[in-house]
Amino acid sequence: MPIPGLPTHKQLDEYDIWDSYFTPAFSSSRFDGDWVSAEIERTLPTLAMGRIKRACIFPHIGSTTSKEVLKPFERWPKLLLGMIVLNASDVKGSLDALNRWVRDGPMLGVYFPSGPRPEQCCAHPNFHRLVERIAELQGVIMQHTWFITGGKRYGGQSTPSEIAALATRYPETRFICAHAGGEWEKGIRAVRSQSNVLVETSGFDATAGFIEMGVRELGAERIVFGSHLPSRSLGTELGKIVAAEVGEKEKRLMLGENYRRLLTPIARRKGLIP
Repeated sequence: MPIPGLPTHKQLDEYDIWDSYFTPAFSSSRFDGDWVSAEIERTLPTLAMGRIKRACIFPHIGSTTSKEVLKPFERWPKLLLGMIVLNASDVKGSLDALNRWVRDGPMLGVYFPSGPRPEQCCAHPNFHRLVERIAELQGVIMQHTWFITGGKRYGGQSTPSEIAALATRYPETRFICAHAGGEWEKGIRAVRSQSNVLVETSGFDATAGFIEMGVRELGAERIVFGSHLPSRSLGTELGKIVAAEVGEKEKRLMLGENYRRLLTPIARRKGLIP
């Protein structure tokens, strides 16, 4: 049965949807392969309803063993892609993790979350060496961003303006501005001039005009779909794009083509996509 208010399964299949922001058990500071696998198992029916073909998760590495991290990937090799979570407070440890998980392992890039410490903000110099190494490995960078009315709540929070400034320094590196900064009108304007920054669509309530403004100001080629499942609603997140007043070509770009193109160099080298 089709989902009320959404396209038919046949139409969704034709979009060939890849999810750039799938977050099972993301609240854990340590990656527990069994816990994550159990939450993925519970979310599989929702992924199937949305006809999501591939989904990217973000393992918290830390002291976690390879066996734990790889459990979900070994169980669902045709579904899951991965980017490691790095803490820019620890540059040496993060460089070691890049070699272990991106150079020598299955990960396709890095997710930088916000954190309480100033050096966890992407405007901090700690990011420079890490970004340089990620670029050498052809990895993609997903940066959590959020604009807060009245200013930042803590020093390690990154904004779209700060990711745009970092992207200016590294024009050959591709960045994804997670959640379009929350306040998406400000976020879109903040990254507009940096063609190597894409915006991701999840994590805030659907409001009219978001996708239309993004396509108008950035171009559909600079927008990637994220579901934020299982903590967000599939209908909300998928509906932002499928119900937008833009063409079918633009929807296909945002729902899958852009993300595939972004990941192709590193994923093809690792043999993860044809």
